Formats: sequence, structure tokens, C-alpha cells
Amino acid sequence: MRLLHTTSLSLNEYHGDKVPKYAILSHCWNESGEATFNAFQSGKGIELSGYSKIEGACSKAAKDGWEFVWIDSCCINKDSSSELLAAINSMFRWHREAEICYVYMADILITANNNHKRDSQLRKSKWFTRGWNLQELLAPKKDDLHDLLSSITGVQDLNKFEDACVAVKMSWASKRKTTRIEDEAYCLMGLF
Repeated sequence: MRLLHTTSLSLNEYHGDKVPKYAILSHCWNESGEATFNAFQSGKGIELSGYSKIEGACSKAAKDGWEFVWIDSCCINKDSSSELLAAINSMFRWHREAEICYVYMADILITANNNHKRDSQLRKSKWFTRGWNLQELLAPKKDDLHDLLSSITGVQDLNKFEDACVAVKMSWASKRKTTRIEDEAYCLMGLF
């Protein structure tokens, strides 16, 4: 597992029981400007629009006391088919084992002045329609947003989603989209 150091923004690899505690970021990819592993390694990631999302996640995690964060866009080398396959098979577990999951929704803005509109703004986010975000919703520990997330997604008990039958889980997935057709199946790993 490759983790991003929250203050140095360096990538570090850990295996087995050597993986330190970490935060994780759930987000929708910006296909044209995501700071991928290769862009990040070459130093060109800083020029891409997705880099600010990485900086923001690292800043928030560091402020909350986390030394490491996992962000799929820069922590997975998608050019390595073996690494990508291993990551696809591990992603649900990585979200489940994270100490905290931050969600970045680029398409909504909640400020101190419009916090009263939080619920209606959240309901409009693209994040709730994307395939991969379903497992990112279900795997992490939930707390204060449980009722709101249940009402938006239709998942009645987010903390006991495993008890839902296959048909119900498939209905959750049917309302979501993926960029690649094969991701419709991959993003369900960990749900069954």
C-alpha cells in the first residue's frame, strides 16, 4: 500500500502489518486534470487542477493529526496492471481500515454562510451517482452524517449494509455510473 505523507507530500510504501494509521480521501475523478501517480512522481502533478484536492486532503489530515493519507489518484500506479488489479481487490478493505474518510465534492460549496443549505447541497452532488463512491460510502466507519447519507442514498442502515440481500445491493449500484464499463463490476468488490 502506497501512502502520501501529509506534510512532505512524499509517497511511501508499506506492506502487511507495517501499514501505519491513515486517513483516506473519497472523490470523483476529474478526467482532464487529475494528479495521477505518474504526474505526481514526475513533478508535473502540481500543475494539474486535481493537485489542489490532494493538498487540501493532506492539509486537513495533518491538521486532524494524521501523518498519512491514501488518495487513489496519486497512490496507485494505473500503468502497472498488477498494481491496479491488487488495488481494485484491496480498495474496499483500505476504506474500511482507514481511521477516517474525507469526502471531497467539487460540485458543491458549503460555507459558514450557507451551512443551513448543507442537506440540499449535498443531495445534488455527483459523488452520490458514481460507481466507485458506493463502496467508499459503505466501507468506512460512519458517524454524524448517518441519517442524512441514508436519506440521500436509500441505504437504510449504512453500518449494517452487509445484511442487505443481493437484489437490494444491486439496486444501490444500478443508480450509479462509471466511466469504464468494466468498473461497473469492479466497484462492487467488497459489497458481497
